[in-house]
Amino acid sequence: MPVRGSSPKRCITWRGARSWSRNWCARSWSRLILVTTGVHVDIAGMERLVPGRTYLFVANHQSIYDTPIIFSSLPYQLRIIAKASLARFPVLGWHLRRGGHLFVDRRRPDHAGILRRWRGLVKEGLSLMIYAEGTRSPDGRVARFKGGSFLLAIEAGLPIVPVAVIGTRQVMPKGRLRTEPASVRIIVHDPIRPPRLDHPTPRDAKAFAARVHSVIADSVETLQNCRSAGP
Repeated sequence: MPVRGSSPKRCITWRGARSWSRNWCARSWSRLILVTTGVHVDIAGMERLVPGRTYLFVANHQSIYDTPIIFSSLPYQLRIIAKASLARFPVLGWHLRRGGHLFVDRRRPDHAGILRRWRGLVKEGLSLMIYAEGTRSPDGRVARFKGGSFLLAIEAGLPIVPVAVIGTRQVMPKGRLRTEPASVRIIVHDPIRPPRLDHPTPRDAKAFAARVHSVIADSVETLQNCRSAGP
């Protein structure tokens, strides 16, 4: 049966306590990074979410700073779905593995295995977060979203929350190691329920991805890239 977004009953076990401890460490680490580099974050739209509910957060990706900004701003037990190569990064890879984050080998994706782990995390009351573009934007534009994660979202029945991250390229754009102080905005949009399909196809996933993409891209283009919002 699909796992639907809900407010799961919390049972404090050793495993659960360890999970919450790791998330607290991740949020504290993220806040320390932002404070020491002069990054201020303003978040809007949190009233659209139900506290304690499980979501799949989908964000655009402009900078390495997106991750600490999201971790420090969203009061949820988050696990990232990341490309397998990140697991080999010194310190960061160790932290992600220890924290129970998901790694996906794009060359040999294990669809059934990933879905099984998704459902396991959801049962523990954890929310998931993905960068649907698959890589950081080189110019601030929101690239087309890859459909694989959306196919899994349809099968798992998780409500998707579009998150627009605006201004992180000013802090540390792709290809630059130096950081700059900056103000960043996060816009949390209304959750979107995936279509209820018994046998979703890649075409269904692409259509759903395009719907979520339009929400995020409109925010980024309007608020960051100075496009007219229109009527």
